[in-house]
Amino acid sequence: MAHNLLSNINSAYIEAANRLRPKSKKKKVVAYVESYDDIFFWRSVLSDFEDDNTEIEVMLPSRTSLNRGKKTAMMNQLGDALGRYMIACVDADLDYLLQSSTISSERMLSNPYVVHTYVYSIENYFCYSKSLHTVCVMATLNDRSVFNFEEYLRMYSDIVYELFVWLIWLHRHERFNDMPLSSFNNIASVEQLNIQKPVDALERLRRNVNRKLSWLQRNVPEAKGKLTALKEELALLGVDRDSTYLFVQGHHLMDNVVDAAITPVCTMLRREREKEIKRLSNGNAVQMDNELACYSHSQLTPVQMLRRNTMYKDCPMYQRLKEHVARVLGVR
Repeated sequence: MAHNLLSNINSAYIEAANRLRPKSKKKKVVAYVESYDDIFFWRSVLSDFEDDNTEIEVMLPSRTSLNRGKKTAMMNQLGDALGRYMIACVDADLDYLLQSSTISSERMLSNPYVVHTYVYSIENYFCYSKSLHTVCVMATLNDRSVFNFEEYLRMYSDIVYELFVWLIWLHRHERFNDMPLSSFNNIASVEQLNIQKPVDALERLRRNVNRKLSWLQRNVPEAKGKLTALKEELALLGVDRDSTYLFVQGHHLMDNVVDAAITPVCTMLRREREKEIKRLSNGNAVQMDNELACYSHSQLTPVQMLRRNTMYKDCPMYQRLKEHVARVLGVR
């Protein structure tokens, strides 16, 4: 009987050990990404396409150097061409909206095995307006809503929309010097935002944008009458007055638009929570200090929480991204 029990235990152990071994019959797909920061995002995207028959490994594009970036991912240095079992996952940048009018845009859009973000970059998804309240809750452990992020980014998008259309027109026509991306970013920054009166900062932004629009209308007359058709095309690509923020440079959006709001909001929510802890301690200094320390240790910075954000999956552009992955992998 003891022998049978031992045999059963050994059999169960061997069966469990076998389950730990990789399934050699699985189809393996390698996905090259631009940098370390992209690995988690693309893993969260591609995990939905793994099953008993398919496994996907997300990796950097070179095992022999520290070369990173979009071009390296698309022209991987591991010796094999991109295809059904080897794909590149990259930020769209402006290339998606430039629609093959530049060499880099043509290179990205012409290869069916290059999957791009459709929005400017992964940071734009992290800043998805419907998710930002949840990011604040993650950072502060306080669920009170004190700021309307959706309306803030809708208003921001509406203000910068016309200038953004000009940016795309100029870059499609290689008129980079008339408004480099860095110049657009400088104009399209939100400065000195007071979350109690956000309209003041947004009105300053509007004045800056209008000054540049007036300059462009005077100095680039050949664009007259051509922007309406471009707006219609951009709408089909996902750009409208409510969503422009998804297509501006991601790092700029995170650092100069979203963080301008999310950091003071989180500061307010933390102070509220700390005041509540002090009130509930009823003068017990030891209990108060312990609770404040516990609360402090449970927090991370708003930017850290933004980069862990996965609450963007109902974004329409994310659905386009998922459809692209499905086509590449041959999934219906």
